[in-house]
Amino acid sequence: MSVETPRRIVLLRHAKAEWSQASDHERPLAERGRKDAPVAGRKLADSGIDFDLALCSSAARTRETWKLAVHEFSQRPRTVYEERLYEASLGELIALFNETPDDVRNLLVIGHNPGMHGAADALSGSAEGDTLARMTRDGFPTAAYAVVEFPGSWKSVEHGAGRLTEYWTPND
Repeated sequence: MSVETPRRIVLLRHAKAEWSQASDHERPLAERGRKDAPVAGRKLADSGIDFDLALCSSAARTRETWKLAVHEFSQRPRTVYEERLYEASLGELIALFNETPDDVRNLLVIGHNPGMHGAADALSGSAEGDTLARMTRDGFPTAAYAVVEFPGSWKSVEHGAGRLTEYWTPND
């Protein structure tokens, strides 16, 4: 695959989690989250994007979101459970994206806010239609996702380098 091949990052926020006695890292999904995660998975499966790699935070709620969402896919992408996604800053997220192997065209990231929203906003130098305005207005609710396309290699992913092509929430 050439570095000229457009690449995509899909940023998926975990589904709604319970507020429990467990540590934040071990919080499970709430009932609504267990309903929304497969819906997000179906929407992603229907998008026509074939994911080469999924990076999933090591937190319980992201792992559970991914487990429920991926059942909707016809083919499971290679999955890496990445501890650095938990509480990652925008700079840490961009550094992680820059480490993506060049043979990956479509990357799915299952993470947390404010990181997922911040990354989608910062990376989107342009947007299709009203996607950026809707994302700004609606925030980035649980089980929402954004698709950002980039030219070039993963090492060129930086602020403003991408185009927001899709933004979806469970309320759409």
